[in-house]
Amino acid sequence: MKVTFKNNPVTLLGKEVTVGDKAPEFTVLSNDLQPVTLASSKGKIRLISVVPSIDTGVCSEQTKKFNDEANSFGDDIEVMTISVDLPFAQARWKANAGIENLKLLSDHRDLSFGEAYGVAINELRLLARSIFVIDKEDTVQYVEYVSEVTNHPDYDKALEAVKNLSE
Repeated sequence: MKVTFKNNPVTLLGKEVTVGDKAPEFTVLSNDLQPVTLASSKGKIRLISVVPSIDTGVCSEQTKKFNDEANSFGDDIEVMTISVDLPFAQARWKANAGIENLKLLSDHRDLSFGEAYGVAINELRLLARSIFVIDKEDTVQYVEYVSEVTNHPDYDKALEAVKNLSE
């Protein structure tokens, strides 16, 4: 899989995840520095939105879009945005943006998510923009690795994958 950042090729660490794979376990941090794992949301459908930095335009728009959509989801759907921003910066951004319907999580400490899902950008220590939808049995049902990190993902396809699982 080829991914670029501002049209320059980057090296992704970890193994690419594909539809049908068992979702890899990971540990990230909540905004109050508590560990959050895949197992923390066991039994739920997970929409995981991955962004390089919450303080940039596309990342901010992506997170707000999924926050707005999450408002209409039931309790059996967990929406997460993961970046390598510090938990304190995420908390500040989240409060300023009025984000209430999703969890904003940090992979800053050890790139556990980035390496498990093949999205850690070696050259920048950021995460490549991507979307993962995981079903209640921890099977990956939808994957998008955005080929140019500064571009938007396909929101409609990701949301359709979530809706298909929740019917």
